[in-house]
Amino acid sequence: MKVVTVCGMGFGTSLMLLMDIQSIAKSYGYEVDGEAVDLGSAKGKTCDFMVASSEISAELSDESVEVISINNLLDKQEIEQKVMPVIQKLQQRG
Repeated sequence: MKVVTVCGMGFGTSLMLLMDIQSIAKSYGYEVDGEAVDLGSAKGKTCDFMVASSEISAELSDESVEVISINNLLDKQEIEQKVMPVIQKLQQRG
């Protein structure tokens, strides 16, 4: 499965978010591929879901995949609580 993490510049915040998601998913036994991009590059990207800060996720509302909005990008517990149900649902669909 593939996730696209999005921030304003495409590095830094989105890369940190991607690494957190991959680490959390791995602790549950899931392998997640991903790409960290800026908002402009995110539009139309092929992926299973997107993750972004609450400010940026509003800009992605027209995407065809689920967009997970994170309020506090430093809160690994919030990331886990919001991302894992989506990963588990996608895995069950196969």
